This record gives sequence, structure tokens and C-alpha cells, in this order.
Amino acid sequence: MAFFEKLLGNVKARRELNASYKLLTTYQPHFRRFTGRLYEMDAVRAALDAIARHVSKLEVKIDGAAQPKLQTIIKKRPNEVQVWSQFLARTVTILEMQNTVILIPVLNRSMETTGIWPVLPSRCRLLEDKRGEKWLEYKFSNGEIGAMELNRCGVVVKNQYEDDLFGEQNAALDDVLDLALMQRQGIKEGIRSASTFRFMARNTNWKDPEDLAQEQENFTKRNLASDKSGFLLFPNNYDGIQLIQSKPYTISTDDQRFIKESVNDYFGVNDAIIQNTAAGAELDAFFDGKIEPFAIQLEQVLTKMLFTETEQGYGAKVHVTANRLQYMSTGDKINFISQLGDRGMITINEARELLNYTAIEGGDVLPIRGEYYFVGQEQPAPEPEPEPEDITEPETPAEGAENGDQN
Repeated sequence: MAFFEKLLGNVKARRELNASYKLLTTYQPHFRRFTGRLYEMDAVRAALDAIARHVSKLEVKIDGAAQPKLQTIIKKRPNEVQVWSQFLARTVTILEMQNTVILIPVLNRSMETTGIWPVLPSRCRLLEDKRGEKWLEYKFSNGEIGAMELNRCGVVVKNQYEDDLFGEQNAALDDVLDLALMQRQGIKEGIRSASTFRFMARNTNWKDPEDLAQEQENFTKRNLASDKSGFLLFPNNYDGIQLIQSKPYTISTDDQRFIKESVNDYFGVNDAIIQNTAAGAELDAFFDGKIEPFAIQLEQVLTKMLFTETEQGYGAKVHVTANRLQYMSTGDKINFISQLGDRGMITINEARELLNYTAIEGGDVLPIRGEYYFVGQEQPAPEPEPEPEDITEPETPAEGAENGDQN
């Protein structure tokens, strides 16, 4: 069974789907792409790439003993063609671009879940079958159409307002991106205008518009043909010849900065995050405000997708986490290890991992300094102090002996 066929879902049931339905609001549950090609703007691409790089470092773990076969597969990879870092990066990119990302299960011939795949919500629509069960129909770039029960899919959203399931579009960025586009076009026109010359002249020797049109055509043939030398030749019936000076307008540096900061603010990044210069508290704040909310929602959606409520009640859960200590600077890491490494709070290998060193044999132990004890633990009796040595003072010489007997 080819991997693509595993994404099509229940083909037989899909053929029975009938009319589309509306949710509680009056808005139709479908999407349309941003006509200005949002992802093609360099400022947007840089912001999304920075987010995707950090999200790709998240780790996906599973607790509980439910569905061991599925757990074995999911722990290694989300599907047959992606690793977890690729899956996480694409998932968050779709989310940032369309404020919604839909996760569908990858099924085998027995209709059992063997993986997860992200799909574009702009290619999806909601349907219901004759029994009233809700389905999600999705279309791939090659034209193939698949369908899956909505309760087997996962929906990760942001900027959710009017729609009951999905997030809003990025129309709030339209004006800013229009300014950025006009800025680029202005720069191009400025370069093009600077490399050309334009003249204007007056010709009063014509009787009707047809004569003027014929004169324009003749002038073009005489001067602008591809085999000409580049010199403009004006006949003597032209006067008032003037060179047109083009002064294209480009926005100021402050305006350019405003456009860039508007994009960064919208996606929750800054220049330090984009340029990989953020560290310490700044990087930790980015994790708290941007990465962690996505991780929390994703782990809840995946848990709901992969495990039943009964299995969840017995502890089955997906964790999407990150080693937040990796966001610390090298100096902070060393200080952290020195403060906690001798108190039995981290193992030797955990300290080595923090510094990007490989684990060593016997390193999964918790070192602790000898003078620390647990609260309430009986402390060993102190060792007895050694008895002082018996030192005999030298005898005091008799009076007068020091100077000798003078008699």
C-alpha cells in the first residue's frame, strides 16, 4: 500500500458524502489563500523560518502503555516520509501562514492509525454523510481528494475569533505588505529610470491627429530601433527639447523599519531571534511566549487524536517538550551545573548533555557533596578529635648555670 493511498482515508465512505454544512456561526467553513503571496515576502519568510527552526527542536514523547504498536512507530517518526523535526517545522509554518493546521491520521489497510500528516486548511472543506457524521475532505496538490472523520483529525489554531473551529486569515498584514511591495517596486523603477534618458519636445507642424501619430512612429523608427547607435536625432521642426529628470520616491529608513517591525510584531519575533543572536533571558522569553503555547496545544491535539478517553484516563498522553536549559548562555550553563551538579539534582550525563557532550558510561549517577544530608536524616556522629600529644617541657636550667660557674 503506497504512502499516498494511506492519506486518502475511507474512499468508500467519502463517496457517500453529501451537502456541506455550516457551523454555529453563519460563516462557511472554507479558506482562501492570501492573494499577495504572503509566504513570498522576505520579511515574512525570515520570521516564519526563525519560528520553524526553534519549533523543530521540540521533542515528542508518549506516556502510558496504550497502543504499544502505534507508540513504537510514533516515537521514531510521525509518518513514513518525515522525521519529527520536519513535521514540526511544516506544521508550525502552516499554522502561522493560515492560522490553522489540520492533522490527519495515516491509515493502513485495516484503517488503523500508523502516523500523522499535516494538511493545508485552504484545501479542506467540512461535509457530513447521510447519518449526520461530520467529515473533513482535503485535496492534495496533485488533484487527489481524501476524506477522514472529523473526530479522528486534529485541529491546531491561533487567532480564532468568528469561526467555531478555525482561525482567522492574515488580512491584518495586508496594508503593511502592500507598503513593502510598493517599496520594492519603487526601488526597481528608480534603478530602471536612472539607466534611461527621456526627452520631450514640441512639434507644431501637423494638421490632424493622424499626422502627429505618423510623426511619432517615424521618430521611433529613426531613433529607437535596435540597430541604432543610441543618438537621438531631432528634425528642425522640433523645438523646446528638454530632458525629463526622473526622481523616483523611495520610503525612508524609518518607514522601512516600521514595515519590518510590523511583520516581526505580528509573528512574535525580533531581529535577534531571526539573526540567531538572542541568548539568555531574551531567548527564554521567546520560548515562553511563542514556542511553549504551540507545544502545549499540539500535545493536547495529538493526545486527543491518538488515544481514546479511556486510554487517556489510564495515563496515555503525548508530551511535546524542549530542554529549556539549552536556551541558556554558556556561562549560565556552567553556573547552573556548578550549583546543582553537586547537590544530587542532575546526573553527570545530564550535565554533559547540557554542554553538548556525549554521554559516558557510568554517568547516570547523581553526585552529591559529603556535607549535605536530607532534612530529618540522622547525621553520622562526628569523628573524635585526636588526643593531643604528650609534650614534656624542657627543664629550666639552674640559676647561674647559663653563664657557667664563676667560683
